[in-house]
Amino acid sequence: FGNTCYCNSVLQALYFCRPFRDKVLAYKVQPRKKESLLTCLSDLFNSIATQKKKVGVIPPKKFISRLRKENELFDNYMQQDAHEFLNYLLNTIADLLQEEKKQEKQNGKLQNGSIESEEGDKPDLTWVHEIFQGTLTNETRCLNCEAVR
Repeated sequence: FGNTCYCNSVLQALYFCRPFRDKVLAYKVQPRKKESLLTCLSDLFNSIATQKKKVGVIPPKKFISRLRKENELFDNYMQQDAHEFLNYLLNTIADLLQEEKKQEKQNGKLQNGSIESEEGDKPDLTWVHEIFQGTLTNETRCLNCEAVR
């Protein structure tokens, strides 16, 4: 597949992040959606979870192929930065989930015939946000008196 260790390391870390893995596996059982990076990731995680052997190899061919189709940065056989890939993957999944939520709301409004008031243009938070979003805080501490600014 080329130099995909940046991808493999991120996929392994995400698979062993239980809340993330559980949500991705739960996504697999939803009605089939068009192929996306999330559906490919869900298929890959499902293959790993249902593997009968304790050790082995599961090539992420479909996932890598989809990644290369969706982002030209990864459409080569060169090594990439794992943190760039992690950011791209999490942002892409969050965007997909937000778009699905938006579509569901629009479909629900059309079916009910009533239009609810919009909550501004603020995007809905997804399970990706719930798991990984945080607050970065910087503080400066004096080495002499230890006062914090």
